[in-house]
Amino acid sequence: MSERFVVLGLARARSPWFGTVSQWATAAAVPVEFVKCVSVEEVRARLSSGRVFSAVLIDGHFVDRDLVDQAHSSGVAVVVVDDDEGHLPQTFDERALLDALAACARPVERADDVPGSTEPAPTPRWRGSLVAVCGPGGTGASTVAAALAQGLSDDVRVGRSVLLADFALHAEQAVLHDARDVVPGVQELVEAHRVGRPSAEELRALTFAVPERGYRLLLGLRRARMWPALRPRAVEAAVDSLRVGWRVVVCDTDADVEGENDCGSIDVEERHVLARTATRVADVVLVVGLPGVKGVHALRRVLHELQDAGVDGGRIVPVVNRAPRNRRARAEIVQALDRAGAVFLPERRVDEAFRDGVRLPAALSAPLVGAYLAVRERMGAVDAPMPQPVQPGSLAVWS
Repeated sequence: MSERFVVLGLARARSPWFGTVSQWATAAAVPVEFVKCVSVEEVRARLSSGRVFSAVLIDGHFVDRDLVDQAHSSGVAVVVVDDDEGHLPQTFDERALLDALAACARPVERADDVPGSTEPAPTPRWRGSLVAVCGPGGTGASTVAAALAQGLSDDVRVGRSVLLADFALHAEQAVLHDARDVVPGVQELVEAHRVGRPSAEELRALTFAVPERGYRLLLGLRRARMWPALRPRAVEAAVDSLRVGWRVVVCDTDADVEGENDCGSIDVEERHVLARTATRVADVVLVVGLPGVKGVHALRRVLHELQDAGVDGGRIVPVVNRAPRNRRARAEIVQALDRAGAVFLPERRVDEAFRDGVRLPAALSAPLVGAYLAVRERMGAVDAPMPQPVQPGSLAVWS
């Protein structure tokens, strides 16, 4: 036969269909060249090898967003063997296999190229705003993120639909909020998006209410070494779901956005997947620093690294925490940063507020909310319409 399907296969140990398909291919009962794989990593390596494949025949147990995305990016169809509706059942015959391959895959001929995926673009949905708050270690970025979330929840235009998400590698929002539980958190959120998309109720169940400040909290990683569980495509889907579920998502994240292009290591890029994803899609990025020679130098470094990573400079706002009151000292900081629009936050007793579980000082929240709104307006963002207060006498009266 002049053409055949070149199929990668992956299944759990002793799956009956795995050996059966191999026998059909060996006996030429079906026009299929079946390449058996023993792990997800082998499937990914073969997809990246440059060889042309028609499809990946895979047990539903191994399917996740990253594998499907890589297959589609390589122009390879994914056929899931599972008893769920819409999948190829565990017990299938030659005709069912060929029908499934003919429906979504293309046979491969010698020197033939499989075209890219023709999967239709997803239906656009409304998404809320995302704010990334980062900075060099010890600058108070976590405090700034909490203060911003509190201030935004007080804004009538947001309607208390605010989520504070801890995306830091060394997550500390659980300590600051005296969270008695360590689960669920960002790991459970990302895991829920590996093969599907949770409902709004399931998404809300993964967060904790902070009633005294008006927002909800998503806990971060329980241990920094657990980052390998966060797969990039699943993280992107999780962030997208958060933006659909809340009007504003405030991400407390790291300032490390180093990727493979910078250091040649894909592991480093995946270790920073939370920070890279948050800063890339954020409408506003607040970079928190401290006054002084070292503080301003570190702040400038992070500003340049974010822009080198592709973050639009118009969306970045430097925030100087524990800023001096002297106007001349502030002017010198602005001159050193070589950027206008910096936000200066005064020294406040925030440790006591976190210890007692009360609201943070308004002197911290108000400037941050003002900077957020200014950037949104400057970038021409259009928010979903919100109910507007009615002025007395503006409506007609009953006769």
